[in-house]
Amino acid sequence: MSDSTPPASSQRKLSLPVVPHPERMEKILERAEAHQLAKAAEASAMSSAAAKNPSPRLPAPPAPAASPTPAASPTPGVPSASAAPLGSDAATAPGTPPAIGVPAEPISPERKLLEGKVIQVLHSVYDPEIPVNIYELGLIYSVEACPDNSVKVRMTLTAPACPVAGTLPGEVEMRIQAIPEVTSAHVELVWDPPWDRSMMSEAAQLQLGLL
Repeated sequence: MSDSTPPASSQRKLSLPVVPHPERMEKILERAEAHQLAKAAEASAMSSAAAKNPSPRLPAPPAPAASPTPAASPTPGVPSASAAPLGSDAATAPGTPPAIGVPAEPISPERKLLEGKVIQVLHSVYDPEIPVNIYELGLIYSVEACPDNSVKVRMTLTAPACPVAGTLPGEVEMRIQAIPEVTSAHVELVWDPPWDRSMMSEAAQLQLGLL
């Protein structure tokens, strides 16, 4: 008698997140926003306290008197540094960083393509309480593909007390590192600006019945 049991691979079913009842979803979002507001208020209070009670600073030791330096005699045929007018290129010291406002290096098409692949991967990572992927949920603040194909991601959570606060950033890193072109991935967890429901995409709000 032949074994009629189907292979294990055919028994697997794709498990999709279940959308909770709208009233429960509303309570989850309200709790998450309350946690974020409490975190922001705590940070603001600590900042105000530090401004009101600055730590005492020791007086700086007096600087030693500079001995007069004899003026160097000009070398024939070599212009002195003082000959260049203020603000000219010749008066810029070597190693001076470029002025603010200089346009950044344009992102290459390859880096843009890699960032698109990273965003596609982020669409497959879900929040444990809210059945929406973390990208549409608005938890991803920035994705940057560097010239060496390393990837930097800044993200947040719906609340500081989120049960996956210690594991979700690591899972995101592993998902990104699985992309063949990526050399390394670094995920930074930030709380500023605090997350709220307005950061969700319209598709996420429709999925949760909030529109």
